[in-house]
Formats: sequence, C-alpha cells, structure tokens
Amino acid sequence: MRYVDGFVVPVPKENLAAYRRLARKAGAIWKEYGALEYVECVADDVQPGKRTSFPQSVKLKPDEVVVFSWIVYKSRAQRDRINKQVMADPRLADMDPKSMPFDGKRMFWGGFKTIVEL
Repeated sequence: MRYVDGFVVPVPKENLAAYRRLARKAGAIWKEYGALEYVECVADDVQPGKRTSFPQSVKLKPDEVVVFSWIVYKSRAQRDRINKQVMADPRLADMDPKSMPFDGKRMFWGGFKTIVEL
C-alpha cells in the first residue's frame, strides 16, 4: 500500500491563478524527487454542513474557494525522504508564508496510510 499526504486550504478567488502557478512549480519539484502523484483540486460542489464540512473546516470566507490536494508516495519512508529534499530545494526558498496566495494559518494537512486501492 502507498502513503498519501492530504491538504485542505482556503484560497482567495482572486489568487487562484497565482496559487495554480505555485502548485505547478511545487508539484514538479515533488515529482522530480520521486512523488508518484501530485493533485490539486478546487471546490466545485461543497456545501456547509450542519456540524462540519470543507468550507467550515477552513473558516471559508465569501471571496474564497476550498482547495483539496494530495501527494502520493510509495511509502511513508519515501515521503519523509522526499519532503526533506523538497523543503531544502533552493527553488522553493523564496516561499515566504507572508507572500503566499492563501492563508496558511487555516490550512490543514496530514499523512495517511492507504487501506483500499482499486
């Protein structure tokens, strides 16, 4: 079974093109170091729930959209190695959290072991 990092982040609609450029750059670097897949998705059919939902999870504002992303690896060990390389890559050194096209304080993420792959 493979290993997956998942991310959910609110992105201002006006910054979506800048986010996409950043994601393409970052995704290419992750893949270069060995990630099997790098996927970024923008919300198309997500509604606030009664208790929780994608919009509620990031405290979505009216001028924002939810982006749901994942990166697939062969294993957690490979993920840990790749992430270390990516974070040290000089092409991403200019990624200042204050200049990102999204609010990283409302982003959430985690690593997951797959249990079903069809």
